[in-house]
Amino acid sequence: MASEIQMPGPVCLIENANEKLVVNPEALKILAAISQPVVVVAIVGLYRTGKSYLMNRLAGKRTGFSLGSTVQSHTKGIWMWCVPHPEKSDHTLVLLDTEGLGDIEKGNNQNDSWIFALAILLSSTFVYNSIGTITQQAMDQLHYVTELTDRIRAKSSPCDNGTNDSADFVSFFPDFVWTLRDFSLDLEADGQNITPDEYLELSLKLKKGTSQKDKNFNLPRLCIRKFFPKKKCFIFDQPTHRKKLKNLETLPDDELDPEFVTQAADFCSYIFSSSKTKTLLGGIKVNGLRLENLVLTYVNAINSGEMPCMEDAVLALAQIENSAAVQKAVNYYSQQMGQKLQLPTETLKELLDLHRAIEKEAIELFIMSSFKDVDQVFQKELAVRLEEKRDDFCKQNLKVSSDRCSALLKDIFSPLEEEVKCGIYSKSGGYRLFLEKTKELKKRYREEPGKGLQAEEVLQAYLSSKESVTDTILQTDQTLTEKEKVIEVERVKAESAKAAAQTLEDIQKKTQQMMEDKEKSYQEHVRQLTEKIENERAQMLKEQNRTVALKLQEQEKLLKEGFKAESERLSNEIKNLQREVSKPKKICVIS
Repeated sequence: MASEIQMPGPVCLIENANEKLVVNPEALKILAAISQPVVVVAIVGLYRTGKSYLMNRLAGKRTGFSLGSTVQSHTKGIWMWCVPHPEKSDHTLVLLDTEGLGDIEKGNNQNDSWIFALAILLSSTFVYNSIGTITQQAMDQLHYVTELTDRIRAKSSPCDNGTNDSADFVSFFPDFVWTLRDFSLDLEADGQNITPDEYLELSLKLKKGTSQKDKNFNLPRLCIRKFFPKKKCFIFDQPTHRKKLKNLETLPDDELDPEFVTQAADFCSYIFSSSKTKTLLGGIKVNGLRLENLVLTYVNAINSGEMPCMEDAVLALAQIENSAAVQKAVNYYSQQMGQKLQLPTETLKELLDLHRAIEKEAIELFIMSSFKDVDQVFQKELAVRLEEKRDDFCKQNLKVSSDRCSALLKDIFSPLEEEVKCGIYSKSGGYRLFLEKTKELKKRYREEPGKGLQAEEVLQAYLSSKESVTDTILQTDQTLTEKEKVIEVERVKAESAKAAAQTLEDIQKKTQQMMEDKEKSYQEHVRQLTEKIENERAQMLKEQNRTVALKLQEQEKLLKEGFKAESERLSNEIKNLQREVSKPKKICVIS
């Protein structure tokens, strides 16, 4: 079980080696083993600002992520620690600690930008950690957020209206938490006490003006306001005396500043209670395996010189999971049919009724496990494979029936065949005796249970193969006149023709049953798919309405602050979203 996964400490997830990002296979194995939904918390910030200490607190440990005690940055790349979620027993908490931004030893900010972008793409809560107050310098250090439009794409194709698809960022960006360390000011504004959240709101206010300086001032603030749907701020006093800081991870709470201990506890409590499950567009909840695939997809895109694309990542994930969902459904069908189908069945209906019941369950399993099945490619594949499996069971059914009937005929009729060989019926009156014996054996054969669908067909085939023997006995019977023999030959022919006609009628009936079953299977696929499309549309509308509501709130704030141009830009984004909402329903297509 995923809840039983115990990591004694963090492992490197993405190594930043020689200006290239390298994924650690061992870390991927850990993620692949987590079947539970994940809550992903990533922390970024300048190096040597105490990010790792907060992450260790979230893990419920004093040590784990490397704190370091010098001016050198310890964490390189992105490190991961998966721990049981303290408040959600059916979830796993995935903590991502990133290397410090602005490390002078690297001499290259390119990788910083990618680390920042990856932290946003992978997390459901994004923590930005800085020292002191929110000054312009602190905002300038957050310039990575202004570069996101050059680092991340929401959609694989350009927007229909030609606008930047960053308008869609709010729909999949994580919640934003700004943690201010060693905060020493009083939280006041206009002589009134304010909360850390109100302090953040005030710090994100825009400056009126059109100069380049004003634009530089406003840009990071605008990005934070527009991209992140939910914002939170925490302030922390200095944890202890400066000389003790190098031993911070070994200090018990009673040796730390009580205010800091309370603030750290409040931060952890908020993260545990408010951080959402990592969710992709369409309400797709991410588990460990899906997170593993996202890591690979994004890092491969970056290393190949492309921009990571949310839509492409979801589609790539869908390809992998939908293919697995098809196999899972087919395996389930095969297993259940193999367990419940008693061969041979007495009627075709018996087999088809069981097939439809298990097929329905297999489709439900596929529908539950699949997502973003564009044009129902994978569901069509499932329909074909289930039909093939049904046909295989039908063939098995016929073969078992034929084999059983052939063995039964051999057992019942072999004494008669021996008597014919011995010439017992090659005498006067022998034909009548032979017919009576044959009739008796046929009755005995038909009374035997468990013969299956082929009972009559195999019997008729056997009797047809013995027609020459019957004719020989008829011709050698001296008690019959020539006229009686001719009449008897005609009677036998009529019986054979009647039996052949009955066999043909049975075949046509079975064919009709198979065609009706195929139509019922089609209708079941359509029913379940239509229901899924309705649910997905409802989820999409919910997401879009949430995005519209967030943008409307921001638009209202901009209007109040007097930023009419920015407000109009947001108004256009809202109109485009509303047009998306009002698009016609997607049509269910399965042929």
